[in-house]
Amino acid sequence: MRVHVIGLGGAGCRIADRFAAEHDDAPFLTGINAFDTHRATLDALVHLDDERRYRFGDAAGGEGLDGDLHAGRRMGEAHAGELSRAMDDQRPSRAEAFVLVVGCGGAAGAGVAPALAEELDRLYDAAIYAIGLLPATRETEPRSAGHGKREERPPRRPLAMRNAARTLSALEPRVDAVFPFDNEAWLRRDETIPEAADRLNEVVTARFATLFGAGEAADGVSTPQQVLDASDVARIVGTEGGIAAVGHAEQAVETETDSRFGLGIFGGSKPKAVDTSEAVSVIETVVRKAARGKGTVEVPEGRADRTLLVVGGPPAWLNRKAIADGRRWLATEAGSDALLSGDAPVPEGDRVFAVVVRAGIDEPARVAEIRASIE
Repeated sequence: MRVHVIGLGGAGCRIADRFAAEHDDAPFLTGINAFDTHRATLDALVHLDDERRYRFGDAAGGEGLDGDLHAGRRMGEAHAGELSRAMDDQRPSRAEAFVLVVGCGGAAGAGVAPALAEELDRLYDAAIYAIGLLPATRETEPRSAGHGKREERPPRRPLAMRNAARTLSALEPRVDAVFPFDNEAWLRRDETIPEAADRLNEVVTARFATLFGAGEAADGVSTPQQVLDASDVARIVGTEGGIAAVGHAEQAVETETDSRFGLGIFGGSKPKAVDTSEAVSVIETVVRKAARGKGTVEVPEGRADRTLLVVGGPPAWLNRKAIADGRRWLATEAGSDALLSGDAPVPEGDRVFAVVVRAGIDEPARVAEIRASIE
């Protein structure tokens, strides 16, 4: 699936930069952009060159918006066309989907995302997905002064919860699907968002790169037996702005080779045969962990109207019967037979992985809590 990733605001820009660092040459990634009002945020990006980062909103004076979502919305309405034109050098018409990455609790990225989604929908015949980073509760609560003092300091981001609620409501009618990422669930005890940022950005990037890259392979690489394409993703996540969750798991495997010429003097080798029972066990493990482990957002009781399964790794480990068994188990787990699956061969890989996407889910408790902040 060919996607164009657009990072909006500070959090979105940093994740776009991580996509560039790890997947810039990947076949699934047709383009990347980073857009923000904050000059320092854009200057701090390491892997995106100047042509792919763009500062908008001169009215902000090169600074952030201090959580003023209304100001962000005004800038979005004023600058959406300008931002779409800033993408032209990367030929966005090649994309089968645009992926907006946005910190929902912010102002600049959250403010511009709905307007940019509308502009892209007007210009291109492609799906539009939003990866919405949900603020952690500890960002919006008063902080201890430390050193044994009893008084409290103001919260780091007092408007983040309400901004997130309003941003989700604004995005849902304008995008095909929203993939929330619950920072709260991924933070460790006593850890702050700045302390966890690199780790969380890696989690987000790895999961979505695996999902979007599953159906795209470089020339000469093994072709999947069950090809996953953009229409499959669209059939599962829908086109009505619903919430979708992504689970992921992987396990290291041995990828030894047997030489065709004794000691391999002539350099020829082929993959060593994989024991069937071992391949079955590994695939069963990663499928169950992807379904039941920590996902991008909680799935109430694991139930979903529609489910997508991708299993990938070294081709010798992709046992067809094991994948079929995993698919049947997942259909029972999700409580629905509306399930699609695909495989993703990685000839040089050393891990077997599974990605589980669930859509048509009951509203996660975390999303309900955020929405309640403006009731």
